[in-house]
Amino acid sequence: MKALTIKQPYASLIVNNYKEYEFRSWNTNYRGKILIHAGLSKYSNLNDFNMYNLDYIYGAIIGEAYIVDSIKVDKEFDSYLHKLNNLVYAGDHVDLYAWKLENIVKYDKPIFVKGKLGLWNYE
Repeated sequence: MKALTIKQPYASLIVNNYKEYEFRSWNTNYRGKILIHAGLSKYSNLNDFNMYNLDYIYGAIIGEAYIVDSIKVDKEFDSYLHKLNNLVYAGDHVDLYAWKLENIVKYDKPIFVKGKLGLWNYE
């Protein structure tokens, strides 16, 4: 099964259905189910996201989603993302790839495992 390691709070934002795009500097042709792994790293100011009442788990698979598209972000799409949610999609995403995630599921119990870079395989 493919897995993707994501920093907190973004991993929790995804599995709680607040974030449907994950950004990478590289494109992927992979379409299908991935496991969402919350890495050990975190965004510098988690207090920015207090309104979402998220639980932050580190170093564990916390859910799953399906990659259904990979979109090269231009200025128009970046503007659309900021209109969707300026906090969750803060920053400049132009020239990055937005991986569209659907069928997102949060796991009741995390699976503690060491993450890896890129899309990696979890057995």
